[in-house]
Amino acid sequence: MNVKTTLDTKSLLPKEEILEVKPGFKSLEIGIPKESSFQENRVSLTPESVGVLVANGHSVIIEKDAGLSANFNDDEYISKGALIASSKSEVFKANYILKIEPPTDDELSLMSDSQVLISALQMNTRSVNYFETLNKKRLTALAFEFIKDQHNKLPFVRIMSEIAGNTSMLIAGEYLSTANKGKGLMLGGVSGLIPTSVVIIGAGTVGEYACRTALGLGSSVVVFDDSVTKLRRLQNNINSRISTSTMQPKVLSKALKRADVVIAALQIGNGRVPC
Repeated sequence: MNVKTTLDTKSLLPKEEILEVKPGFKSLEIGIPKESSFQENRVSLTPESVGVLVANGHSVIIEKDAGLSANFNDDEYISKGALIASSKSEVFKANYILKIEPPTDDELSLMSDSQVLISALQMNTRSVNYFETLNKKRLTALAFEFIKDQHNKLPFVRIMSEIAGNTSMLIAGEYLSTANKGKGLMLGGVSGLIPTSVVIIGAGTVGEYACRTALGLGSSVVVFDDSVTKLRRLQNNINSRISTSTMQPKVLSKALKRADVVIAALQIGNGRVPC
């Protein structure tokens, strides 16, 4: 018996995948402006992060060349589903604005009522008028330096502190080199020579990660802090018996005179590191 079958070629064409839409789902429109602060090269979202948001049903509009200083070009964002805006005003029409630095006064003027701002606010450096403007525009501002996790910790602040501690030693190494008119010293010692001396003031997260990097490079490290508990915790976290001391003026002064590198990582009062 001969059986003839007809094949519908249309059934072989690729079709869009129908994803489940959760009840009450709300698509977010997220705007990422280019940072305008001095020496600010960061961008709020990487192309990979944009891809995750777009894949979950949200839309992202990013200002032209916003990621260029962080080595992300516009094509990378476009390939992940982002829209590129030619002007800053287009970006600030989004419902959610995601920034690194607090918006400037000019940027605030572009925002409208009931928008949500997610950025650092740096309250110690902002004026009263700045926050009055936020109130008048009825903006919901989420300062990520105050966001806490389930352990009542500040994850964003810790991450930035870890980065600051690591990079501080790498920058110190650049300044020690003859290319930057330094002493021509290496952070790591070599056989037969005394290693470079590093003094770290502060045993918090910045101090801990500066200490880790300095030890990894082979430097001799001394850490100063007023809290013996912090100094003990630092030694336990690093799992090494490094030299530590409380803030005794004569001892600190002597260490500073002999140091090749000094890292100021002590936070007091208004949050600014004293020099």
